[in-house]
Amino acid sequence: MFGFLRRLLLGAPIPSSRHEHERLNKFLALPVFSSDAVSSVAYASQEILLVLIVAGAVAWRVSFWIALCIAGLIAIVTISYRQTIHAYPQGGGSYTVAKENLGTFYGLIAAASLLTDYVLTVSVSVAAGVEAIVSLHQGLAPHAAVMGVAAVFIVAYMNLRGLRESGSLFAGPTYAFIILLYTLLGVGLYKVITGHVVHVVTDPSAYAIAFTKAEGKPILGIETLSAFLILRAFSSGCSALTGIEAIANGVPAFRAPESRNAATTMTYMATILATLVLGVTYLANAYHVFPAANETVISQIARTVFGRGAFWVAVQVATALILILAANTAFQDFPRLSSILARDRFAPRQLTNIGDKLVFSNGIILLSIVAALLIYVFGGKTSALIPLYAVGVFISFTLSQVGMGVRQMRLKHQGWRLHSAVSFFGGFVTFIVTCVTAVVKLTEGPVIHVGRLGIPTGAYFVLILIPCLVILFYKIHKHYITMGNQLRLTKETFKEPPTVRSTSIVLTSSIHAGILPALEYARTLSHDCRALFVEIDPIETRIIRERWEEFGLGVPLVILESPYRSMIGPVIKYLEEVKKERPDYVVTVVLPEIVPKKWWHKLLHNQSALMLKIALMMRRGIVFTNVRYYLEQ
Repeated sequence: MFGFLRRLLLGAPIPSSRHEHERLNKFLALPVFSSDAVSSVAYASQEILLVLIVAGAVAWRVSFWIALCIAGLIAIVTISYRQTIHAYPQGGGSYTVAKENLGTFYGLIAAASLLTDYVLTVSVSVAAGVEAIVSLHQGLAPHAAVMGVAAVFIVAYMNLRGLRESGSLFAGPTYAFIILLYTLLGVGLYKVITGHVVHVVTDPSAYAIAFTKAEGKPILGIETLSAFLILRAFSSGCSALTGIEAIANGVPAFRAPESRNAATTMTYMATILATLVLGVTYLANAYHVFPAANETVISQIARTVFGRGAFWVAVQVATALILILAANTAFQDFPRLSSILARDRFAPRQLTNIGDKLVFSNGIILLSIVAALLIYVFGGKTSALIPLYAVGVFISFTLSQVGMGVRQMRLKHQGWRLHSAVSFFGGFVTFIVTCVTAVVKLTEGPVIHVGRLGIPTGAYFVLILIPCLVILFYKIHKHYITMGNQLRLTKETFKEPPTVRSTSIVLTSSIHAGILPALEYARTLSHDCRALFVEIDPIETRIIRERWEEFGLGVPLVILESPYRSMIGPVIKYLEEVKKERPDYVVTVVLPEIVPKKWWHKLLHNQSALMLKIALMMRRGIVFTNVRYYLEQ
């Protein structure tokens, strides 16, 4: 029954021989790995203007120069990651680069940073997408958190169906968003050139004062522009770079030649991302657009350029879709990075398992649960999640680029001086962004109330979580190393295994045909065989004793009293007494198991045997075995 439901939901399993065919060409890889980065266009320019709005009209002029710097940073990071793709075609991105060139400790910091950011990518992207949907129908606002959780599991379900299938599903919305945005930029720029521009905000100073008052933010003074304010705006706009490392982490998902296809796709993604960020910021400048309480910057530009028609609605829908589907990038890279960590024995081995659809199913499920929990805890509010966002990814950027610089200096390939200079410069810039982002967003988030306790949120949470994850990675690694040392078998450590002597105990709740095979099996294991019955009702006990003697089953019946009507407690106590009497013996507990013909009949039976297994599973010298009796009707 389980197998039928699995195939119904996820489709037929894919044989390993089809693995190469399930890989992605460049056309499908672009939406799969770039949806996160490209979707940031929807809020990057807006985040810049949200910081600069207190400076009034000067914000428009400064915002474009900030966007230009961000585009330059995109180019630097892209060049560095293209080098990473060719140097590490097996994938792993920042983790692999930092681990091999800076040491395991820095590699684990990069991995913890990326895993944290992938979880936040899913939470933030889905929450922002749901907010875009809610803006079309305000009545859905109370259900935003539930809608966000549902959206996370829908995206997870699509990914569980397979890499190629999910790529085909996500290609349409991603390409639609890109085409619509380029159309908007083209028409908007044409109107600027021809002088048909309508300004959205005509009095920037008055608007800035009104907006900051409405948002409850301090008014710093109109036309006041400080270096710190510019740095804050730059760090906020750098959210455009989140997800840019995804392709470097997922090189094995590309068709051969993997490195060349991945590097080409990354160039396409960076070009699209940089031009869209520059274009949207320029049009916001040209059309005098400021962030509004209930309308995004892109929505205002589209409404001003095309009016409230079908194109404006299409832009809104495409924006909402790509924000939700941006989570797909994390669903590709979180499981893949987790599997690499597990392969290196820094994460549970289950994360290396490839499911029926040739995807890392356990990693997908883990990511969906954690991200859905975050959305629910934070009420599905993007503003509550944003302060936690982007710090992790810039830590990984810094470590990756410094690691590549060290590698190039060590290997001294042709052009190593230029390449290492680019890597170190990029690492320096991303380090500055990391510091600014961490300081600015340290306690920027809202207070989350758990009962009467108010917990402030912000980047500090991520800065605490990352070291905790690194410690956890080391603990897991230590366990696997210790276990391996204890299990290692050599000629020097080999010893003849001792003779196993056993006491067999059959648990029974009544006299029926199902216990006969269990008794017969128990007798084959040991001459010391006994049956065990826990007395709950004295009348039932008398009947059991009489029927046992009547059938002459040839095994002594031990009856345990249970004054508190519990089966598990007396059984555990009895087994411990047997172990004390015979410490060198293995106690084999034989459980007769009735298997109904229909699956739902199983729900009608007592599960006390399962509870007993759980209670005794960690006790040494006790073995469980089930002897099944299949019902025919």
